[in-house]
Amino acid sequence: MNKSEVFVIGLMSGTSLDGIDLVYVKFDKNNYQFFEILESKTVSYSYKWKQDLQNSINFSSEELEDLDVNYGKHLGYVVNDFIDEFQIENIDFIASHGHTVLHQPEKGITLQVGNGLEIANITKHKVVYDFRTQDVELGGQGAPLVPIGDELLFSEYDYCLNLGGFANVSFKKGSKRIAYDICPVNIVLNKYAQKIGLEYDDRGKVAAKGNYNEELDVQLQKLHFYKEQAPKSLGLEWVKEKVFPKIDNNINKPEDVLRTFTDHVAWAIAREFPKEAKVLVTGGGAYNDYLIQKIKSIKNIDLIIPSKKIIDFKEALIFAFLGVLKLDNQVNCLCSVTGAEKNHSSGVVVNPSMVQ
Repeated sequence: MNKSEVFVIGLMSGTSLDGIDLVYVKFDKNNYQFFEILESKTVSYSYKWKQDLQNSINFSSEELEDLDVNYGKHLGYVVNDFIDEFQIENIDFIASHGHTVLHQPEKGITLQVGNGLEIANITKHKVVYDFRTQDVELGGQGAPLVPIGDELLFSEYDYCLNLGGFANVSFKKGSKRIAYDICPVNIVLNKYAQKIGLEYDDRGKVAAKGNYNEELDVQLQKLHFYKEQAPKSLGLEWVKEKVFPKIDNNINKPEDVLRTFTDHVAWAIAREFPKEAKVLVTGGGAYNDYLIQKIKSIKNIDLIIPSKKIIDFKEALIFAFLGVLKLDNQVNCLCSVTGAEKNHSSGVVVNPSMVQ
C-alpha cells in the first residue's frame, strides 16, 4: 500500500462478550497519530451467539471448525450491514481480531474463531486476520497485541490501561515497549451482575452498595499470577480454574461479589503505577465510576478518560492499525511484549474467492 491515506474497517470481539465493535478509520501513513475514526458501532450478540461463544471452550475440534466458519460468516454479514448503514464506499481492507475461544500459549495454543476467508467472500474485500497464532509459534504469549498501537498512536501518555474483560497495561521502559495483563475485570464483574438481572454493573453502582469480603480479597491477592514477571497473559480458562471457585466458596450474594472483586481489581491496578503517572484509560471499565475512584483512593494516579469513541473502540481501532502494518510488512508484534523470539509482522491476508 503506497498511498498516504488508507481506509480500514476494524473488528474486535472481547472476552466480556459485550458485542462486536466495528470502526471505519482513516490513517495517515505519513504520521499515524493523524488517524480519524469516521464511523463506529457495537453490534450486540444474540442469546444464541453469546451461548455458543461462552461454551466454545468445551467444543470438540469439529465443533470448533464449524464455529470458525459460521462465526466468520456472521462477521461478514455484520460488516455488510455496517457498510450499508453508514454508506461506506472507500474501503482498502478489513482487519478482524475474531473472538478468542482458547488461549493457552504455554501449550502453544491460541484460537480466535471468525474465518477470514468467509468474511472476505461475503464482503468482497481483502481481510487481515489471525493476528496471534504466529506469535505463539515463535514462543510468545500471542498477547497483548495492542501495545504497538499504544506506541505509535498514543505515545503522549506514560501508560495505556485497558479495562475490558481483562485489565492490561502498556508502557515504554527504556527503548522497549512492555505490556501484560494485570487481572480479570469485566469477565468476572459481568458474570455476577447477570445473576441479578443486569448485563453489567452500570458505573459500579451495585458494587458501591455491596459488602467487602476481606477473606476473599486476601485469597485472590495470593494468586501466583500476581507474582509472575511479564510477559504474561490471562484467559477464560484461568479465571474458571483460579477465580470463580474462590468467589463461589466465599460469597453468596452477587452484590458482595461485585464490591469485593471491584476492590480487588482496584488493588491489582493501583500497584502497577507510580504516583502521578499519566494513564490513558479505555475499555468498558472506564465507565465504572466506583472502580476509577477506588483506584485513585489507593494511589494518586492521573487517570485520563478520553472521548467515548476512544474508550469504546480503541481495540478495534488498533486491530485496524495492525492490519495496516501487516500489509506494509512492518512490525506489528513486539517481542518485548509477548516474549516471542523476535519482532515480527503477524496476521493472515486473504482475498475474496481464495481457495481455503
